[in-house]
Amino acid sequence: MKSPISSCAGPVSRRDFLGMGALALGGLSFADLLRMQSTAKAADESSDNDHAVILLWLPGGAPHMETYDMKPDAPAEYRGDFKPIRTNVPGIDVCEHLPLHAKHADKFAIIRSIAHQFSDHGGGHKRFLTGRDPFQPTGFVNDHPMVGSLVSKCREHRSVGLPNYVAGMDNGRQGVDVFSFGAAYLGQTTTPFMVPGNPIDPKFGIKNLALPEGFAAKLEDRRALLHAFDTTRREIDASGAMNAMDAFESKAVELMMSDKARNAFDLSKEPVAVRERYGWHQYGQRALLARRLVESGCSFVTMVLENPTVLGQKMPTDVTYNWDSHAVNCHIFTDSKFRMPFYDRAVTALIEDVYARGLDKKVMVIVTGEFGRTPRISYSNGRPGRDHWPQAMSLIVAGGGIRTGQIIGSTNEKGERPKDRPLTPNDLWATMYKHLGIDPERCFLDHSGRPMPILPYGEVIKDLYG
Repeated sequence: MKSPISSCAGPVSRRDFLGMGALALGGLSFADLLRMQSTAKAADESSDNDHAVILLWLPGGAPHMETYDMKPDAPAEYRGDFKPIRTNVPGIDVCEHLPLHAKHADKFAIIRSIAHQFSDHGGGHKRFLTGRDPFQPTGFVNDHPMVGSLVSKCREHRSVGLPNYVAGMDNGRQGVDVFSFGAAYLGQTTTPFMVPGNPIDPKFGIKNLALPEGFAAKLEDRRALLHAFDTTRREIDASGAMNAMDAFESKAVELMMSDKARNAFDLSKEPVAVRERYGWHQYGQRALLARRLVESGCSFVTMVLENPTVLGQKMPTDVTYNWDSHAVNCHIFTDSKFRMPFYDRAVTALIEDVYARGLDKKVMVIVTGEFGRTPRISYSNGRPGRDHWPQAMSLIVAGGGIRTGQIIGSTNEKGERPKDRPLTPNDLWATMYKHLGIDPERCFLDHSGRPMPILPYGEVIKDLYG
């Protein structure tokens, strides 16, 4: 692993941090995002790189010993109720409740040895998603930018007719501080364009993409009137800020009047058979939407997978809302048997699609939460569960030109801690930045004017390219 970076590559400007307005988090429209963008001309080493990332985020922490790191020979109080099954790659086993994973194991890599030290959900989110130890071990407000915001900043001068960074989640969960998606000192222009709601709900739609009825016909008249009204003020505007606002406004209107953004977000454009393959539920349709967005040019798409229920379905007894499988929240084995089929179908359909559509060099897929779950089972009122456990976790990576069909790292016989090839979240992000053509030593100024590298340390996981 690299030692902490002591110097920074490349100049940055304090102008990078202008435009940190007071708009409500998670409520930015296209026009807001564009208007607030920095006018700085910082070097963008990734501007010609069209590679993209899909992050499927599993808040609460998926149980590694019920998914990708089963321990059938461990004592009963560790191994749990489920059995491993063979996959299409000799030597790779997964949980019996992930049969579609077993058919597609040649298309992803399992990493079993990532760990960190923050066991609170807030601290775990911040640690994992920023690549830095948070100042406080609890709470979800970032001290440093989430990786998606850093990608957005590095790609800010890249225009594809869509936001560079999009995030989808359940309705009511779209604040950037719900999952530590905050941009910290990079400012609100680099927070994700939020897409809340259930994609199979007939009322699901994307705000700010459609002009109100009759508005298009009036648009030119209105703009002409505003132009005449502002002529004198613009003539004495020495800073050029008004001209910049004109450009942002024009770009926003162009996006709203273009079919590209509307088409990318419109799942009805997909054949019914494809939508069925992903699954008629929130997990599946969000994964499908992510594929459509990166295929259309988005750089970074995060889809949050919490409640897996189909439209109109109530949460069954002994099942919890997300992946937080404490015994006080759910019966972990009942919860897993309910949740896994949704997860299995969505993840494998996305990975299969990435390869079938020739996106496997362009698009990297990462599936993870903030930590694993305790190897030893705990009980509450007779129900089994697992608690927070950042000391060991499993995740999968696909696409991105990596070598798939392999397991990287291992944990000890009880799944408690890394045994071989210990890694941190920073090594994962260093690998992701390599894929995107972004230098992780590039710096941005924090609120006090100090240059902060994108990653303080971390090395590319070379096993993925061997």
